[in-house]
Amino acid sequence: MSKRSASDRATDGQAFTKASGSGAKRDENEVNDIGEFEDAWEDEIESEEEVVDGEAGDDEDGMDVDEVMPAIEESEELPPAPEAFIPGTHVLGKDEILEPDDSVYIMRHSMNVTWPCLSFDVLRDSLGDERQRYPATAYLVAGTQADQASKNELSVFKMSSLHRTQKDGDDSDSDEEDDDALDEDAILEFRSVPHHGGVNRVRAQPLPSSSPLPPASQPYFTATWADTGKVHIWDIRPLIESLDIPGYSWDKSRTNKPAFTINSHGRAEGFAMDWASSGDANPSSLRLLTGDVHSKIYLTTTTPSGFNALSQPFTSHTSSVEDLQWSPSEPTVFASCSADCSVQIWDVRNKGRRSVAGIEPAHESDVNVVSWNRSTSYLLLSGGDEGGIKVWDLRNIQKKGYVQVNIAHNAHAYRSSRTTVVPSPVASFKWHTAPITSIEWHPTEDSIFAASGADDQVTLWDLGVEPDDDEVGTLMNDTPDGARDVPPQLLFVHQGQKDVKEVHWHPQIPGAVLSTALDGFNIFKTISV
Repeated sequence: MSKRSASDRATDGQAFTKASGSGAKRDENEVNDIGEFEDAWEDEIESEEEVVDGEAGDDEDGMDVDEVMPAIEESEELPPAPEAFIPGTHVLGKDEILEPDDSVYIMRHSMNVTWPCLSFDVLRDSLGDERQRYPATAYLVAGTQADQASKNELSVFKMSSLHRTQKDGDDSDSDEEDDDALDEDAILEFRSVPHHGGVNRVRAQPLPSSSPLPPASQPYFTATWADTGKVHIWDIRPLIESLDIPGYSWDKSRTNKPAFTINSHGRAEGFAMDWASSGDANPSSLRLLTGDVHSKIYLTTTTPSGFNALSQPFTSHTSSVEDLQWSPSEPTVFASCSADCSVQIWDVRNKGRRSVAGIEPAHESDVNVVSWNRSTSYLLLSGGDEGGIKVWDLRNIQKKGYVQVNIAHNAHAYRSSRTTVVPSPVASFKWHTAPITSIEWHPTEDSIFAASGADDQVTLWDLGVEPDDDEVGTLMNDTPDGARDVPPQLLFVHQGQKDVKEVHWHPQIPGAVLSTALDGFNIFKTISV
């Protein structure tokens, strides 16, 4: 992002000062009487002495003439380049605004909605994987936070006409004028059903990679965590169909009421929630975890006859459960994080419903979010209330009940002692200056992740980037006085939204990122990922 003064945007109704094509300019002074004057642009140019003599003679005769000035050479000085805005180093002045640098975006669109959405999820579609052509189309599901409980809705959105970002200097007369090169406003369509109470979190059931959208006759489930303490499960498949087929009328008895409601949490609301499946589109293979502010986690499973909410909670946390993630490789294992500063690892086969391993403490304050790497299953991300991001190697986490034995060898004896080992993260970053609100690994690149914070930043990171030894100590790596060190792993900072709540990668459009904030949705793709 770059910044410039808002007062620079217009000067006397004109954005830029005009310059003559010849590079020379002559002043035209207002005169009372027009007399004879010398033209400096004629083929025969008078010398300066002749001009002076002529002026003196005219003065003696009492006649006024235009003063002939020497040609003004056009300055070759270039206007100052826009300054990159670095959060924590630069502060916007009273008349300054942030402007996006579209040269670093392949695609960038902003869309406003009636009510803000704290949470959303990207929906799979039948348009294909690894999509590179534009304009792009994306589907998502979100829940509102309206000013009255009765006004809230669960909505399915269709974003279309997502064209490439037109960059300054693009040749508009290029022979390759096709839909990819257009820069038009995106189209946002939606279908909604009523939702009692605000929606704290939304998660759609996982569908297998490369699988098409289920036919309209089959359900596509989405769960909502309501601020009333209820978890509702909805069938949103007909809403998607109505967005794609004009005139399609859906069965309201199927969509306008939840297919199932989980009442296990009583009146305790929550935010933590995650689905898992056995790897196919069969609804009977689904499992849903939900965690509440009273530190309890409940499991709901599916059977051929419907959903089954298990009554016994998982209880090892001592404060609000903030996020949950199923293991991508072990179907019975999941991770959780909490306001008790810990990250816990669980196995649903454990009869005691207690965690089997943990990181205590994982952060110095509340742990808000976690993400499990889909490609390298021993890597776990966590984001804290202090703004810190940490990467954990789960192979280094000690299982509970496990005794670490330290053996000191000498000529006569062995000595053992029980120790509690707090693992260290394999990477730690403190770039964000406010709580981390969302974090997610890239769906296919195991070293890349995205994060968002309450400091209005969406950041993209690559753990595989390291400083070049040849560049260490060069001017490129020098940090000015008062400036922040920029980690080499930080690829990109996206700004412009207010109070960013959640960020997700699009699994079928490589590198596309979606985010939600108080002022609506953003979808963008950068040159960095």
